Amino acid sequence: MIKCTLCPHRCSIEDGQSGFCGVRVNRNDMIVSTNHFRFSAIALDPVEKKPFYHFHPGKMILSLGSTGCNLACSFCQNSEISKEFGNVRTFSLSVDEIIEQAMLLKDEGNIGIAFTYNEPVVWYDTVMEIAKECKNNGLETAMVTNGYIEQEPLKELMPFIDAWNIDLKAFSDEFYRTIVRGSLKPVLDTIRTTASESHVEITTLVIPGLNDADEEMDKEASFIASVDENIPLHISRFFPRYHLQNILPTPVSTLDSLRRTASRHLKNVYIGNV
Repeated sequence: MIKCTLCPHRCSIEDGQSGFCGVRVNRNDMIVSTNHFRFSAIALDPVEKKPFYHFHPGKMILSLGSTGCNLACSFCQNSEISKEFGNVRTFSLSVDEIIEQAMLLKDEGNIGIAFTYNEPVVWYDTVMEIAKECKNNGLETAMVTNGYIEQEPLKELMPFIDAWNIDLKAFSDEFYRTIVRGSLKPVLDTIRTTASESHVEITTLVIPGLNDADEEMDKEASFIASVDENIPLHISRFFPRYHLQNILPTPVSTLDSLRRTASRHLKNVYIGNV
């Protein structure tokens, strides 16, 4: 048995078995990634789609995704590649091929590479290799992440990542424990650490009856402001997905109310997915 120290789950993994994420495996007392340089998606996206509103607005970014996730959100928006990826068809690209493609797309407004779609933390080794080559070639890098990572690997990665969009799923440890099977504090630590050196934006998907209380948003926005009141917050509308098919989409009026609440603390609050 070996312990994985990448994320706060700190899984103890038997030989031949995977951790919580489904892609980090114990092989002969070594942690290896089954998704190393395996891709489930690649696309040229507007940076606003990530979403980034204050990081090269109007530009494009080459977006890469793989498989696996270290949380288990019952409302997952990408469950096909994050949690139920056993039959997902992936493809292989080398780091040189990726960098070449990113450079060729500069004429179409591409600024670099975003690690997105599934959770890039569980793809850590691949992300690190690509991000280092991006720096060597003058390309920007971005992580679209749940922020569920231990501080030591986070700090090793930070010099190679220019921007982070961190998914703060709720400002409630109970929500994290019962709805996404994680905990809140490591995500708050990630926000504090990354914001000290990098561009950070935060996204919260608002789910009716679960994390849509004004009081909770007031606490969330107050925390973010204690880090930096200029951090953009994206308040995103929920639509039924995965195991939460019986909850109606978030009313736009709820999003408007939460935006007003958050704006008492933060300078840049946006509503998304409407």
